[in-house]
Amino acid sequence: MRLGGRDRESRAYERRWLILAVLCFSLLVIVLDNSILNVALPTLQRELHATESQLQWIVDAYTLVFAGLLLTMGSLGDRFGRRGALQLGFVLFGAGSLLSALATSPGQLVFTRGFMGVAAALIMPATLSIITNLFPVPERGRAIGAWAGVAGVGIALGPLTGGFLLEHYYWGSVFLVNLPIVAVGLIAGVILIPTSKDPSAPKLDPVGAALSICGLTSLLYGIIQAPSDGWSDATIVAAFAVAAALLVGFVVWERRSDHPMLDVRFFRNPRFTAASSGITLVFFAMFGSTFLLTQYLQLVLGYSPLGTGARMVPYALVTMVTAPSSSRVVSRLGTKLTVTIGLATVAVSLVWLAGVGVSSSYAEIVWRMMLMAFGMGLTMAPATESIMGSLPLAKAGVGSAVNDTTRMVGGALGVAVIGSALSSVYSSRLDAVFAAAEVHGRSLPAAASDAARNSLYGALEVSKRLPAPYGALLRGTAKSAFVGGMQRGVLIGAGAATLGAVVAWLWLPARARAEDAVEQAVEYAAEHPGALAPPPTEPT
Repeated sequence: MRLGGRDRESRAYERRWLILAVLCFSLLVIVLDNSILNVALPTLQRELHATESQLQWIVDAYTLVFAGLLLTMGSLGDRFGRRGALQLGFVLFGAGSLLSALATSPGQLVFTRGFMGVAAALIMPATLSIITNLFPVPERGRAIGAWAGVAGVGIALGPLTGGFLLEHYYWGSVFLVNLPIVAVGLIAGVILIPTSKDPSAPKLDPVGAALSICGLTSLLYGIIQAPSDGWSDATIVAAFAVAAALLVGFVVWERRSDHPMLDVRFFRNPRFTAASSGITLVFFAMFGSTFLLTQYLQLVLGYSPLGTGARMVPYALVTMVTAPSSSRVVSRLGTKLTVTIGLATVAVSLVWLAGVGVSSSYAEIVWRMMLMAFGMGLTMAPATESIMGSLPLAKAGVGSAVNDTTRMVGGALGVAVIGSALSSVYSSRLDAVFAAAEVHGRSLPAAASDAARNSLYGALEVSKRLPAPYGALLRGTAKSAFVGGMQRGVLIGAGAATLGAVVAWLWLPARARAEDAVEQAVEYAAEHPGALAPPPTEPT
């Protein structure tokens, strides 16, 4: 197809910033969809009569399928075309969103959410790999910074958007809101986005794909289920054992294959490996602490879902400003120091967050949130650029998938581990209170006692049915127990961020390896002939 005498590919460089806006807009639908659903869970429980287990799987089906398919979908995008993967992902995501909005049972919603996970695994690697192939090295840091900023903003704005929609419309609106974004992405993709793929067109690697899908799915299943079933439960232990065996088998197979889906020799590059580790650890800290913080704002301080979302806006704004600006910091300080400072800042902010209490004001909390967002912004974009900058451009889809997989695994592990720490402290403190009450002949019915022990939400609901003095005592005790668990949880997150800072300082190079930069420059010049050449001089 010709556009003004020049095809789409030859004009892509001129339109690269507009294309970036489209790709960031495309990413927003993926990130928003997961965070927007969290505030809708009580409504789904009421409208669809979902159990606690079903609610968990409505959330986790998306994450499980998404993370399990990332490597495979990134590899297929490299082989068959990244724009095609993006467009197919949009079509499937739109269909899944519509089906989710029309679901009439929890089981249907679990299935449609898993279907949306397939679509998300096509979309997310495609966005970053297209950016990597479209922008030359001098501009790529800024472009990836904008991409990372949108990812951070989406996580923070999800509760705000979800709260607004639930306050004014029916629960299915949290899925229908995706349809306009999908429509814009599809139209803009046809008009603007260039085609790109691996020119070597390697053979498919079905064995590697099967091992990675089954291994990652088993790993994520264990991480997701461990907090409810117990880390020592036989099924959980078996899931981790199967995951370990399959992922080791994946590494062995990929090393021996003459057409690997993921060339595991990439991990010999310290820039690739250290940056991947940093992404995993910072998302461990971010997802885990955000999981606690949204509950704290709603259940302890008493804000509505919409009010909680509004109070997360400063976090989003700081991320939105810091992530795109981080490339300037990198140009002055280098990647090593920038990422180390970012992770250390996240750690310090979480240590300070452990100082909040049951009666803390929002003013005491917001600056801690903003400091954490500042550290996240300094970390995400440079670490992501390090991953993408250490691979051949032809492997951008797989590189993006590695980056996205480390995010998902780190985030899921953060919620699981930090959530388990919260539950351990919370339930032990409630047990002590109920034991003392039983001594004085004031025990609760078993069902009410179990509900209060299981969650702060359950304790607050039970307290409403008790005589005023006992209800107030249970509310105060449960909130105090939750804050105690939250304090332990955010300190674990701080430890993960500190470990990430140490890894970055010891192993993350300050600058790209010369051979990586040269290889990417040659590939870019071949893909975009004349893009960086100076304009012809006018005759005088």
